[in-house]
Amino acid sequence: MRAYEYRHVIAFEETNLLGNVYYVNLIRWQGRCRELFLRDHAPEVLGEMSRGLILVTTRCSCDFLAELRPFDEVIVRMRLGELAQNRLTLAFDFARGEEIVARGEQVVASMRRDGDRLVPTPMPESLREALRPYAE
Repeated sequence: MRAYEYRHVIAFEETNLLGNVYYVNLIRWQGRCRELFLRDHAPEVLGEMSRGLILVTTRCSCDFLAELRPFDEVIVRMRLGELAQNRLTLAFDFARGEEIVARGEQVVASMRRDGDRLVPTPMPESLREALRPYAE
């Protein structure tokens, strides 16, 4: 199964007093992986964002399966879980070598501003096409 990959080497600044990775960083890495995917595979979406498109994370989660420490190399793998109208679900695996150390998920909604409100809008076709090869 094909996945978009982001490689990350953990720094001391990403750890807590116990010396392991502070949990919120894994959520941050999910977002970074998603942003780099847009840069690499759907740059047109970035242009649409400057014209009012908003990609809103409506839900995110992460299940932690093993500790991570400074200088561990983590590969964040992102796949498309589900795509329907203006929402998509992204699935994330965090691997240290062959070991899966965490699993996460994000639900993202495509919206546009209408005055002070956000209104649902179809997911951009360029993003749909870019994600198609990464479907589970």
